[in-house]
Amino acid sequence: MPRRTLLLAATATAATAGCAVPAPRRHGPVPDPAPGLAIASTRRAKLMQVLAHPDDDLYFMNPDTREALDSGTPVVCVYLTAGEADGLNKAPGAPRPEPDRAAYASSRHQGLRQAYAELLGLDRFTPWQRSALTLRGGHRAERDVLTDGARRVELIFLNTAMHTGRGRLGLPSLWADRRRVLRTVVADDSPLQRAGSYTYESLTDVLVGLLEEYRPTVVHTLDPDPDLQFSSEYERRRDSEQRGYSDHADHTAAGCFAWAALIRWVAGATGRGEPVPGFVVAAFRGYYNHHWPKNLPPEVLERKAAHLVPYGGAPDWECGNPSGCGDYNIGGDRPLASRKGWVRSTHHRYPGPRAQVTSGTDGRLTVYGVLGLRAVRWSESAPGSGFRDVPDDLGGGPLAPVLGSAATADGRHLLFGLRFAALTGHGSDNDREIVLLEQRSPGGPFRAWRGLGNPATGSDHGRRVGVPVAVAAPDGRVHLFARNAEKGLSTRVRDAGTGRWTGWRDLGGGEVQDGLTAVVDAVGRVHVYAAGHHAVHHWTQDAPDTDVTARTQLTDFPVPAHAPGALPAPDGSVELYYRPAARERLVAVRADRAPAPRFGGYGPVTAAAAPGGPVLLGRSAVGRVQLRTAGGTAVRSRGPIALDGVALHLGAADGRPAVVGFGPDAAPWVWRP
Repeated sequence: MPRRTLLLAATATAATAGCAVPAPRRHGPVPDPAPGLAIASTRRAKLMQVLAHPDDDLYFMNPDTREALDSGTPVVCVYLTAGEADGLNKAPGAPRPEPDRAAYASSRHQGLRQAYAELLGLDRFTPWQRSALTLRGGHRAERDVLTDGARRVELIFLNTAMHTGRGRLGLPSLWADRRRVLRTVVADDSPLQRAGSYTYESLTDVLVGLLEEYRPTVVHTLDPDPDLQFSSEYERRRDSEQRGYSDHADHTAAGCFAWAALIRWVAGATGRGEPVPGFVVAAFRGYYNHHWPKNLPPEVLERKAAHLVPYGGAPDWECGNPSGCGDYNIGGDRPLASRKGWVRSTHHRYPGPRAQVTSGTDGRLTVYGVLGLRAVRWSESAPGSGFRDVPDDLGGGPLAPVLGSAATADGRHLLFGLRFAALTGHGSDNDREIVLLEQRSPGGPFRAWRGLGNPATGSDHGRRVGVPVAVAAPDGRVHLFARNAEKGLSTRVRDAGTGRWTGWRDLGGGEVQDGLTAVVDAVGRVHVYAAGHHAVHHWTQDAPDTDVTARTQLTDFPVPAHAPGALPAPDGSVELYYRPAARERLVAVRADRAPAPRFGGYGPVTAAAAPGGPVLLGRSAVGRVQLRTAGGTAVRSRGPIALDGVALHLGAADGRPAVVGFGPDAAPWVWRP
């Protein structure tokens, strides 16, 4: 058989063997997986969200979900559990009710219908079309549909039981044990009449079937690899977190099932000789929000929290559902009043620019990104033409959605990815590693994918590795950085002469969030910045040819919500721009003490140097991409909305800034204000 046919067959076999994903080949010339596959192309945007509980999307994925709906993107939400918990739907100030799990699940589902009706701009009690949906393997689910013109929301309730009477033996146990059979809950007033059950295989297969049926272009998942978090047993139980990690156990299992299904979907399609499905992924942190500075300013937070009001509902509402009109436990202002503060942040598990942008001497842009869990490349046919063609497949999957990049001294491109080297569940391998794709010559073909390992020695710690960030120093060395399981910084360095990499080295310093900023100053020193609990953290070199080491924290400035944008100043210093925690205004850290320019909004800020002064890229308070130059601030008001991770490029021949992002149709766009 031809080598490509064998590779495709091996991929399909791996997909049917419990989502086993072959580890990258660290030696040898054969790319793994093989590049050059066809990529499916569609302009029909659709968002699918895979959730553990009713309200995960409202707490953790907004405002991204709302912005997609506002743009007209159809949304499909798949809830893996019934959300019945202990069956106690207690209204604030009311007596403790008798437990009723079927009624509580029904009331939470009604709360979702109320919330999404308002998100569509309709009355909260607008009737939905409710029906029973037949899934793969004969499984059944409830499907609720509401449309408003061309806009559409579908809620699909798989309704697996959260608790089975002997501790937490719900979704996490199903992920951990292939032999486990998990029953479903029949919610009151549901079109479903009898309970069913799921195994590991059948739940994964049902999710793959839904992906194949709906063919989403954007998929939202929960965090499959939450941070390590060591809390007392009292704190852990009070905050509903799993032992040792900063999230609910159901969130982690739902994230793992979602990613396993995505991997199996791609492997199954390519194994049958079909194109790679064209979609992008965004994973969202969960209870992580409680442990880090809040990142939504008042205007954005108010809008996000408002959508939890119809979900929480109240006992005196007349919604038409006999079992209840929402999740009364979080009714009223309780999401904002809660000490846990989950609603006050929206954190992406894989932060950073989705597009890595380069330009040739003729001004044409080349963009690298991740599509269908694989690295891909788009190229402009002429300067300013945009990206109209199907991208080139570079393989390397399954990859997290954000790549790192750098260029060698002779102009060869290096791409770095975070790869799901194994994701099998049931107590088997669950590994992540940093991988590298390197050009053989400037503008030429690429070598085989190469594994660069992981800062951690064990798979549990290895799963917590962050997005790779790389920067090329003037001495020809390439510095690679990644956040490690201890929430610090680790590095590997590529030698300029031999191309060999050092081993992983822990750089020390305090705990930081993922989303690193690396820059080279005017003297040639490498700097790395990250957002900590109380300040911006900084690593740099004493001289250009020395090791990067930790420096003091920038404690004289406000607490950051995100990693800062950084640009080198002519005097050898580095200027920083960021938004403080829970604030809209911009902070500037500059040697000349000049005040920060007015640049409101929310989310990370990217900075770049230009002759007229710094160029800043960010989002407005309503989520629109905005660019500030010496000539003023421009807001991108036309075209598809921007997903997270918009990139700024100033290297084009005409010197104009180019902004590159991805829309909900999973296609890149270019904005040149």
